[in-house]
Amino acid sequence: MPPRPPAALDGRLRRSARSRQAIVAALFERIGEGILQPTAQQVAERAGVGIRTVFRHFSEMDTLYAAMNARLEGDVRPMLSTAPRPGTRDERIAGLVRQRTQLFERIAPYKRAGNLQRWRSRFLQDRHRLLQRVLHDDLRAWLPEVAGLPAEAAEAVDLVTSFEAWDRLRADRQLGVQAAAAVMEHAVRALLPAASAKARR
Repeated sequence: MPPRPPAALDGRLRRSARSRQAIVAALFERIGEGILQPTAQQVAERAGVGIRTVFRHFSEMDTLYAAMNARLEGDVRPMLSTAPRPGTRDERIAGLVRQRTQLFERIAPYKRAGNLQRWRSRFLQDRHRLLQRVLHDDLRAWLPEVAGLPAEAAEAVDLVTSFEAWDRLRADRQLGVQAAAAVMEHAVRALLPAASAKARR
């Protein structure tokens, strides 16, 4: 067994861990409130720590991103599964759109914040690629018919059910949640019959 650190060192380690947890929680909350690039001062005020403490921990940004990502994944993981979904095609399309609506609304501020920093973070680049794969597999669990479509049609369905398409509807077009969901559902329903007809020709 390694020797136990002296009491003073042990206390410092615990305080450092508590400070990091408070900073992560503050950063998570600030971004969730729509502040996509919170300042160190804003985080320090919410965390109840000194600004120098924030700067010290901010020097390891990927560690903070990983901690925030773990919190967010705990919320959204139950929404995603690769198990086949029951129901008619129309029922499954409606279910897919309901799920994407809940998922994208939950992750939206964190995904937007991550996109601003992704160019300089290997961790965020990796998580972005992982999300694309997860959503790709999830789409095919809801709609296995997509796998039989021509490549360009399958990519089109993938596109209209992506976070990027959702974010354009919500942030750029400023549609409400129900209106954006209706657009997504309309696009999927329109693409599948058209693509299936093309496949038969």
